[in-house]
Order: sequence, then structure tokens, then C-alpha cells
Amino acid sequence: MICALGAAVCFGTASVLQAVAARAAARPESGAGVDPALLLRAVRQWRYVAGLALDGCGFVLQVVALRTLPIYAVGAALAASLAVTAVVASRLLAVRLSAAEWRAVAVVCAGLGMLALASGAEGHRPGPDALPWAMPAAALGVLLTGAAGGRLPPRPRALALGLGAGFGFGVVEVSVRLIDDVSPGALLRDPAAYGLLLGGAAAFLLLTSALQRGSVTTATAGMVLGETVGPALAGVVWLGDGTRPGLGWLAVGGFAVAVAGSLALARFGEAPEPEPGARDGQHAS
Repeated sequence: MICALGAAVCFGTASVLQAVAARAAARPESGAGVDPALLLRAVRQWRYVAGLALDGCGFVLQVVALRTLPIYAVGAALAASLAVTAVVASRLLAVRLSAAEWRAVAVVCAGLGMLALASGAEGHRPGPDALPWAMPAAALGVLLTGAAGGRLPPRPRALALGLGAGFGFGVVEVSVRLIDDVSPGALLRDPAAYGLLLGGAAAFLLLTSALQRGSVTTATAGMVLGETVGPALAGVVWLGDGTRPGLGWLAVGGFAVAVAGSLALARFGEAPEPEPGARDGQHAS
């Protein structure tokens, strides 16, 4: 769980940096659809590069966590990165959290504590034979669906892009669990490895587009749902994830509480605007 929480800290801090860079890289003429060139423009921003470095650290910690914990526990911890973003924003950007939002941060922490008490070890079932092949297919489906959703009106577009990004991250989570042999030759033959790469790329593209367009609160809420519920069910149904004896109810409750608290903090999916009068030094993030 320590690795999962460390990943949440990395991802939560990175989201502030990446959201600022995504907005700075946006061009009015790019239209409403998903803009692949947006990533190329964003990586020219130092904040986006720093965010990517934190994402890399977070991904390593996420992989370690997924090899030792059930997917549902890791997914809930990663959703808690929104609580990290909220706290970072309150410290570095002089953004004031309301009393309700501070309570939501506490709710997230309580839910994660319940999960830590109830989670068992990761499951060891290999899952259906077709599951590794389903990962790259699902990643391609995420990308195509996101491209279509990017042309919807603003409100449904934000939800579609957010859900698509969440599903892409979910593909990454499940793919990590399906990869047994990490030698180069085995990875080249493993369809789950391609699912991991395609899912991650699709998720980053859709998330960057969601941060730049429409309601980021709606998009982030969709992402939280997409990256937690589906992978959690896959882990329980196909991969043998379970809980400590007699504590299944606590795990379900902790998962629901942590995700609900994260949804309450969904507006922090983008970098919050500093309050008027904040000092210039507080805008550095």
C-alpha cells in the first residue's frame, strides 16, 4: 500500500503541472476533437516534462503495487491522487479548499485506511486465455471511442474523454497483472505488453485533451470511475483478487468511500486557478 500511495502522490502532483502546460499549449484553431499535436506542443513546456518525470516515478511504484496488492486497492489509491492534487494546490497555488473539500480529503484517507485493513494479497489466477489479447483490442477501442467522443457537444465530450482516459489507465492496470515474464523476448510475444503501451498512450492523449477542453470536473469524475470500477471487477472476477477472511464488507465499503471522496474532489483534475492577489512566487507550479 505504501507504493500505491507513493504513486498517488506522484500522479497528484504531476496533474497540476500537466494541466497548466496543456492549457498553455492549446490553440483556438484546434477545434473540439482530440488533437494529437497537443502532446507535441505540451512537451515543450517544462511543467509538462516535470509532470512526465513524476508520472514515470509513479508508474514504477504503481507496477510494484499491482504485483503485491489487489487491483481494487491500487485503483482506489490512485484515484486518491485527486486528494493529493487538492492539498498541493492549497499549499503551492494559494487555492483555498472549502470545509466540504477538506472533509472529502479526510473521507478519501478513511476509505484507504479501510482498504489497507481489508485487502488480501493479489490474486494468482491467470484469467481467461483470451484476456491478454483483449488488452490491445480494448486499448484501440478506447482510442477510437475517444476520437469520436471528442466531437460531441461540450458536456458529453468532457465525460467521454474522461471515461476514455480512465478506461485506458484501467487497461494498463490489468495488463500489468497479466505480464509474468519481463524478459525482452517474452515481452515482444506478450499481447498484454502491447495493451499496456497502447492503453497508456491512449489514456495520456485523451486526458491531455480533456484537461484542455470542456468541463475538467466532469472529465476527471469520468476518469476516476473508468480507472477504478472496471479494473477492480476484472481483478475480482478473473484474476482471483480477494480480501482478508471475513473482511469483504470492509473492502467494499473502503473502495466506495475512497472513490466517492475522490469524485467530490474532481474539480482538482485541472490546476486550480490561484486566488486574486496571490504572490507571483505562488504561481510557479
